[in-house]
Amino acid sequence: MKYFIETYGCQMNVHDSERMAGLLEAAGYDRTDVDSDADLVVINTCSVRERAEDKLYTRLGEIKEMGREIGRDPIVAVTGCVAQQEGDKLIARSAGVVDVVIGTQQVKMLPVLATQKLQQQREANGRPWRMPQAAVAIDNPYEDPSFPLGIVRRGDPVRAYVTIIEGCNDFCAFCVVPYTRGHERMRSKAEILADVRDAADSGRREVQLLGQIVNHYQAPDDPSCDFPALLEEVQKISGIDRIRFASPHPRHTSDRLIAAVRDLPKVCKHLHLPVQSGSSRVLGLMRRRHTREQYLDLVARIREAIPKVQLSTDMIVGFPGESEADFDETLSLTEAVRYHSMFSFKYSERPNTLASKRMPDDVTDADKTRRIVALQALQRSIQSDLFQRSIGSTHQVLVDATSRRREWELTGRTGGNTVVNFPGPPEWLGALVDVTIRRAGPNSVWGEPVSCSTLAGRSENGGAFDDRNEH
Repeated sequence: MKYFIETYGCQMNVHDSERMAGLLEAAGYDRTDVDSDADLVVINTCSVRERAEDKLYTRLGEIKEMGREIGRDPIVAVTGCVAQQEGDKLIARSAGVVDVVIGTQQVKMLPVLATQKLQQQREANGRPWRMPQAAVAIDNPYEDPSFPLGIVRRGDPVRAYVTIIEGCNDFCAFCVVPYTRGHERMRSKAEILADVRDAADSGRREVQLLGQIVNHYQAPDDPSCDFPALLEEVQKISGIDRIRFASPHPRHTSDRLIAAVRDLPKVCKHLHLPVQSGSSRVLGLMRRRHTREQYLDLVARIREAIPKVQLSTDMIVGFPGESEADFDETLSLTEAVRYHSMFSFKYSERPNTLASKRMPDDVTDADKTRRIVALQALQRSIQSDLFQRSIGSTHQVLVDATSRRREWELTGRTGGNTVVNFPGPPEWLGALVDVTIRRAGPNSVWGEPVSCSTLAGRSENGGAFDDRNEH
């Protein structure tokens, strides 16, 4: 039996797909990278934006057409946040394409239900009756977020994702995550560290700790271990050269966390700090529990402690009630902070959220489009300027991919998360390479290698986005 997994959404979804792959292979499935060869097609979905849902239904139509072309229908399983959100409605809307629906906390049921459906399909082959009704597992029995060690089939040869928190308790007005991922549940420190050691033993050089509000972590098996303390523990693990995490909430970014990012050599000098809006009034409507002034004060404290830090953020335009004056404050905050990267979106109403129940979507689509275009143009200008200023500087890059466009071109990231392209052999995948920047674009830079090393803890020097302190 062959399986094919397609993933939409964030790093947590990517890691969930790695977990599903491991479970399926433990159950006897083999992976294929071609959907038409698969007995089982899994689509792991995201519902944070409406476009992600639309993409799912378009893809299901393509799979139905593919079945006609190849003369057989694969079993189709839809997992992730849309599966959790839609349940039985997804089956009706898919016009019979979907055979299995797996919610966010029922991942362990995927091999069982998929295999049952494959068996039923084989038994029904050539018979006059229809396939049994689709299997739906969206209940929430898995309060314990633990996961068997060694099962995950990691798809990235350099980077390992490790979940430390499942779910969220914050209920920001725009966010569907508490309704699709459930309430906040912490994994044990012992299990997390075992996961990181396993990643290091498998040759991964970078680990990324994941949680909806990752810096809210408190170990259930060690009351003294908060998120900064967890970073200190991961720092001790041999074989891991870089530590990243996503995403911290501004209001939980303590002085202890800032000090940990500053002082721990393996922790990358990059912070993703989702602000969502530059207007305190809109932030209040969003239930973000921080103001514009508090956020800018936090940025100032971070930059005082870590002068070479790189910051990124998330931003929503057109939230219900957002005025032109509110949007102008978003532009001015963007200019003041000068992010190295930004994920920006037009507001779209999400099912079950507080905003969908209590706030009319009163900003026109034309105004949303005009605002997102203006914001993205400003951010592109800021990034271009920051990257241009980096020309001539040298940075340590962890090589994480080979180019799809050019032979002998590699891609990697600095500690501050800037994408760097440069020439080099495929054997450098996973290596730390000193690269001097020679050319810059709005989203990445190009350079030439100075030296290659497999040793960790080397410092960088000079340049506008030099992102590690000297150690």
